[in-house]
Amino acid sequence: GYTLGALTDIAAGALTFDRMVDRLEDLPVPTIAALNGSVYGGGTDLALACDFRIGVTGSRLSMPASRIGLHYYPSGMRRYVERLGLGAAKRLFLLGEHIPCEQLERWGYLDQLVAPAELARTVDRWVDQIVAGQPTVMRAMKRHANNIARGAFDRAAIERLVDEVPVLPGGDHDR
Repeated sequence: GYTLGALTDIAAGALTFDRMVDRLEDLPVPTIAALNGSVYGGGTDLALACDFRIGVTGSRLSMPASRIGLHYYPSGMRRYVERLGLGAAKRLFLLGEHIPCEQLERWGYLDQLVAPAELARTVDRWVDQIVAGQPTVMRAMKRHANNIARGAFDRAAIERLVDEVPVLPGGDHDR
């Protein structure tokens, strides 16, 4: 997290939190945020930049940017609107509400909500499912899904990949 004093440096461009979060979002491999508690401020976008978010019961989220006089950075705002919808993004940015985990799951911010004692086991299960996928296909589908969410649907590029990637018999994947 950042202190309020550090936010001045962020706004002045001395720190590049926004670029770090963008790079996390653009990693070619699937990412999972394991949220073992509540998330606030920039941490909410850090988690949102991941492909999946697994959170624990009893947690909540708050985006206090407007209450402290901070206009959120462009790519973070884009992520919120793309992934949660305009209504949810406005509630977070304009009202700065504390949103309980059950609502976050309904909005799609959390992909799964688990008891704290189940978090590590659940994350391990999701990781195992990701690892079982064919890496080249996973990278391409992640990139294209993100591009589609950003309004950059490239049918021809996706069709080329469909034609180029061989279907492997029996689900065995060459790693």
